[in-house]
Amino acid sequence: MHGITFLGERKLKLAEFPDPAPGPGDVIVAIKASGMCGSDLKPYRAAGGSAALGLGKVSGPVIAGHEPCGVVAAVGSAVDARTGHIGARVMVHHYSGCGACRHCRTGWTQMCANGSTVYGITGHGAHAPYMKVPATTLVALPEELSFATGAAISCGTGTAYQALRRMNLAGGDTIAVVGQGPVGLSATQLAAAMGARVIVLDVSAERLTRAKEFGADAVIDPKAHDAVAAIKELTYGAGADMTLDTSGTPDGRLIAVCGARAWGTACFVGEGGDVTIDVSPHMLRKQLTIIGSWTFSTTVQADCARFIADRKIDVDHLFTDRWRLAQADEAYRLFDRQTGGKGVFLMQ
Repeated sequence: MHGITFLGERKLKLAEFPDPAPGPGDVIVAIKASGMCGSDLKPYRAAGGSAALGLGKVSGPVIAGHEPCGVVAAVGSAVDARTGHIGARVMVHHYSGCGACRHCRTGWTQMCANGSTVYGITGHGAHAPYMKVPATTLVALPEELSFATGAAISCGTGTAYQALRRMNLAGGDTIAVVGQGPVGLSATQLAAAMGARVIVLDVSAERLTRAKEFGADAVIDPKAHDAVAAIKELTYGAGADMTLDTSGTPDGRLIAVCGARAWGTACFVGEGGDVTIDVSPHMLRKQLTIIGSWTFSTTVQADCARFIADRKIDVDHLFTDRWRLAQADEAYRLFDRQTGGKGVFLMQ
């Protein structure tokens, strides 16, 4: 089979790999949809690609893609039919760990005390027709949802859902979402479905326009306005009840902290970077809670899928571009611009 590997410096290769075979506790998933995530751009851009990051747990090139969704095509001899059976529609929780530590036992395998595998980064991912994973990584895909929606839930949309849950967002709250890339746009869509008033911020006019389609009540361009002042103007001087930074930039994080009201909550999900905060006025004297949220557990992934299915949320609308593996060069060149929506590879 062929799989996409990142060579670095914005180059990739559709390389040949052996078809995977399951070990006793493994399953083979026939991939139907594999989403493109902003975090894929780090190995795509880095000199030396995935190999230069020094993270690989497999010999040779690593197949990219950590938003897997498909159908179980084969199972190992020790796999319980209740965990995975041939023909099951599944998402993959894109991490695996030791299975025994307290984090693994509660579905947070990315936090494994003994180290985890991250599929698409340190282990073979889903930008290929087939993917081998432990059966414990499988999360059922509701019949009502498309494979593309399942791929989105498997990283970006699931990450947004967990962050909103971590903040205990409720109907009637006002939330400001900084950044309207795929994770931010998912947060806007889900927060609106939860009954919140949603203020969004982005420097891209195209992304702000899409945010309105996804339920944003107000949009702010930080290049054109004092972002914090604009949030306060929309909240009668108080600031937002909750703020969520998905940008991972110092400016975005500072807007989230300063734009939150007294006794409010600011949450960071954007990876990397730093932020400098004047602690007294923006944290202590506001009694502000600042939290981090990193992806989601297997249980939360399942809850997110059920929430979306029950409320008939059109997550497929996130995808502005649908590709075949053979179009990988064009797909990642476009995605690298980070001005549009989300891309997904669909398999035959």
